[in-house]
Amino acid sequence: MSSLPVGKLPNEMLRGFLAKLDIRDEAVVLGPHVGEDAAVLRPGRALLVANADPITFASDLVGWYAVHVNANDVATMGAVPRWFLASVLLPEGSAPAQAEAIFDQLVSACASLDISLVGGHTEIARGIAHPVVAGFMLGEMAEESMITTSGARPGDEIVLTKAIAIEGTALLAREAEPALVALGLGPDFIRGARDCLFSPGISVVKDALTACSRAEVNCMHDPTEGGLSTALREIAEAAGVGILVEEERVPVLPECRDICRGLGLDPWGLLSSGSLVITLPPSQVPGLLGALAEAGIEARGIGRVVERGRG
Repeated sequence: MSSLPVGKLPNEMLRGFLAKLDIRDEAVVLGPHVGEDAAVLRPGRALLVANADPITFASDLVGWYAVHVNANDVATMGAVPRWFLASVLLPEGSAPAQAEAIFDQLVSACASLDISLVGGHTEIARGIAHPVVAGFMLGEMAEESMITTSGARPGDEIVLTKAIAIEGTALLAREAEPALVALGLGPDFIRGARDCLFSPGISVVKDALTACSRAEVNCMHDPTEGGLSTALREIAEAAGVGILVEEERVPVLPECRDICRGLGLDPWGLLSSGSLVITLPPSQVPGLLGALAEAGIEARGIGRVVERGRG
């Protein structure tokens, strides 16, 4: 199959991709069309929450990563992710099938979260070695629902959903398989680690929306680059507080533990999309844990927020 020329994707190909979309959101006044350079939305009276994040580290399933990583950041503020735009840059020599695969990943990931893909840009670009997807997510919320990283307060309990380093575990299994084979890790193990991308998964949208609808949450934060250790530091710095964590209570997947042991990595510092850090008053913890359990989300307390300088 011939490769695509440098520049924008051919209109015929782009028109075929866009024909797969079925946007039913009445707030979308103008969605993606060949020749249209922007989307038009009618968000109503709610607050609009915006986030932009590129996916540059993965060569596999970049479209899937882009949607979920951007949706996570919107949801942790208490907002419902609703509209997504993606700028997709493909390296020279890319085949049409590769462009279509990434588009299908975007469509599938958006559908899994009931998000409308409303626009973006596609291009064959010089100077890049693998596909890059720069995502832009918009969500909405009522003003009284806003949750910020700086909202953590001394006395709060810290709850963590799922386990740390889900994203990093899946990424290493997908991008560094030869190194894992050299460590003696078998194909079934590697396959299971790869599938961590989907189960338990890297999305925390359900975690966040369940938490803020069923408990009085002061802070939610999505650990990404730098892992849990960086996320906790960011909470402490944003809120001007200290943090005490019981290390033995922090859950680590068996796949993550074995991969990190073999490669000499620290799970606490590994990419950690998929787990959500929540701080809230102790009286709210039982209700939160119950609501998360009802939603099929594992969670546990791992520590508490203290005065600055103590943690």
